[in-house]
Amino acid sequence: MQSFQRHRRLRRNPMIRSMVQEHHLGVHDLIYPVFVVEGSNQKNLIPSMPGIFQFSIDRLGEEMEEVVNAGIPSIMVFGVPHDKDEKGSQADHDHGIVQKAIRYIKENFPSLYVIADTCLCQYTSHGHCGLVREGEIENDSSLERLVQTAVSQARAGADMIAPSNMMDGFVYVIRKGLDKAGFDQIPILSYAVKYASSFYGPFRDAAHSAPQFGDRRTYQMNPANAREALREATSDVAEGADLLMVKPGLAYLDVIYRVRERFDLPVVAYNVSGEYSMVKSAAQNGWINEKEVVLETLIGFKRAGADLILTYHAKDVAKWLQS
Repeated sequence: MQSFQRHRRLRRNPMIRSMVQEHHLGVHDLIYPVFVVEGSNQKNLIPSMPGIFQFSIDRLGEEMEEVVNAGIPSIMVFGVPHDKDEKGSQADHDHGIVQKAIRYIKENFPSLYVIADTCLCQYTSHGHCGLVREGEIENDSSLERLVQTAVSQARAGADMIAPSNMMDGFVYVIRKGLDKAGFDQIPILSYAVKYASSFYGPFRDAAHSAPQFGDRRTYQMNPANAREALREATSDVAEGADLLMVKPGLAYLDVIYRVRERFDLPVVAYNVSGEYSMVKSAAQNGWINEKEVVLETLIGFKRAGADLILTYHAKDVAKWLQS
């Protein structure tokens, strides 16, 4: 009798390896983040995110055409307003930057599924994701502003609302607010598990959203905690979330796996800006093969249990997969 197994039989050539591959990555799995700014004729390179730009609406079509031609089905819109104040007044303005961008995209690129990031940090002068009183980030008063923002984004034509603020009860109040406003068919992609991570640095350059005092550790999660992630996700499921996001992705593959094992809702991994920029920097220096590293990373998200991946690599990945 044979004393050991011949595992290599299923690796002998590309055909058999493809036939027995357990997890697959497709263009339909990708969501591409887009940064929109005020003004005209703006296409601003984000220095800490090679290949990623901020676009004014009059040039946004250039980016959307690339996305559509690449076959990417969905985008998430982040807005960078000119004017900021303590209440983030531009977040829910009918003529706010995100609202204008959503209307433009839906009118000119109707095939795209548009997800609106719903937070206050880009709009507040203090850079926090909620309202501030005497140096404290207030939970309940922030919820009202978040509902107003979500409803305004839905009114502008957003196909999905993605609240990223990590206030207690945010899914509940946004679901209730959307339903009351007649948007009961709009799903909520909850940033259910969002860590207070050091991987967000380049994004904060792109969105001009760094906090002006303190940090976000009173509402974003401790990177050391995994069981807490399940408590957060459990609350969001009970409150009406339709999809659950884990952010960041790469350092939290175990959390993606735990969330997938516990819940039957679709799970989204956010391949965040710091993860993107590290790969880009190493590739530009010739230290790694960018294509192989990116595809390996994204299949890792799928293997951990992610159904969808929000990634700045999306356009490149789409081209690689199609070729």
